[in-house]
Amino acid sequence: MSQPFYRAFEDRYRGSRETIKQRLRAYQPFLEPLLALGEAQGRPAALDLGCGRGEWLELLGEQGFAARGIDLDEGMLAACRERGLQVQNQDALAALRACPDASLALVSSFHLVEHLPFDLVRELVSEALRALQPGGLLVMETPNPENLTVGATSFYMDPTHLHPLPPSLLSFATEHAGFARSKVVRLQEEARLHDAATPLALITVLEGVSPDYAVVAQKNGAAGQLTPFDAAFDAGYGIALGPLAQRYEEQRAAQHAQLHLLVQSLQQQNSASNETLGRLQAALAAQEHRTGQLEQRIQGAESHAAEMGQRVVDLLNSRSWRITEPLRRAGDIARRLRAAQREGRMQQAVKNRARRALHRTGGYVLGNRRLKAVALHVLRYMPGLRARLFNLMLTHDAAPSQPLLADGGNGLSPRAARVLRELQALQARKQ
Repeated sequence: MSQPFYRAFEDRYRGSRETIKQRLRAYQPFLEPLLALGEAQGRPAALDLGCGRGEWLELLGEQGFAARGIDLDEGMLAACRERGLQVQNQDALAALRACPDASLALVSSFHLVEHLPFDLVRELVSEALRALQPGGLLVMETPNPENLTVGATSFYMDPTHLHPLPPSLLSFATEHAGFARSKVVRLQEEARLHDAATPLALITVLEGVSPDYAVVAQKNGAAGQLTPFDAAFDAGYGIALGPLAQRYEEQRAAQHAQLHLLVQSLQQQNSASNETLGRLQAALAAQEHRTGQLEQRIQGAESHAAEMGQRVVDLLNSRSWRITEPLRRAGDIARRLRAAQREGRMQQAVKNRARRALHRTGGYVLGNRRLKAVALHVLRYMPGLRARLFNLMLTHDAAPSQPLLADGGNGLSPRAARVLRELQALQARKQ
């Protein structure tokens, strides 16, 4: 036999039993003072309408409640009976009407009211108020249409759903029926969304609002019966659409502001870069202008040099240059003589030239046998002149290294040969 449809549907899409029980612990702030309120009268009585697979009944039993459940689906009731839970196949309103006045500490319905016409929802609220003890609680959990994905899509995954109920509508229904106070408890949102620094995307606004919510309403009672619940009713629960959308807009505005500052910074940098580029382009243009001027000057100088060179060539090849060459040489000699006279080199230069001339003449005479014989014969009668001439021939810078007489002194008188030998010895020592 196949599993009943609705139980199979719950098993796939609602979640495992442990997951659901963990989610239901969100009501602990309301259960603890309710247990303390009923301690004097024994275990507080609780009635769960549309108990389903019994996760809530199981949790209430663990907490200390005397809980029983009502459901019309036998598949769901079978799951409850497998765990020994007290359940009954009965219409929810009929079961609630059968309860005596002020006989229950807790009336609950999880994902039931969205299956009912709204008039029946109002009747359920009124009957719960009657059946609850002073200070007792009514808990109605349902899908949250503030979550846009839930309201537009996932709500209709259950074919038995009629229409979503906005939190403000269900809360007002409890207040209008006569409950002393009510609290909207948003549930099952991602924990990270409670951190204001968590970055939000558009999909987070669409899907991030608490997917479920509950209206927890309390029947009026004595101050001592209501005060223990103050902390639970004053606390905030879950993520609503308005604050989440506001956070998204603030983050987008902050991002836009940062982007605007970044764009401004980039524009400033671009402007500074353009100014620098403009200055560089101006400097480059000025340099190119100066380079052009320099190239023009170089071209002009090269043209002038070529022209001057051609003039020099023409001048050197001209007849007048050849005709005036003796004059130029004479002028050069005159300049050199004037320079020697200014520097005191004129007398010494004359002496040096005279010595060189005498040395050349002496060398010529000594190299000619006839002239040498005549000169020696004449100089025999002029011993002073002979000594000076021989001294000049020996001390001159350009004195030849060859012997003074080519024939070694043959043909000289003994006295002249002796003088020659002395001169040769002196020449050797000089060298």
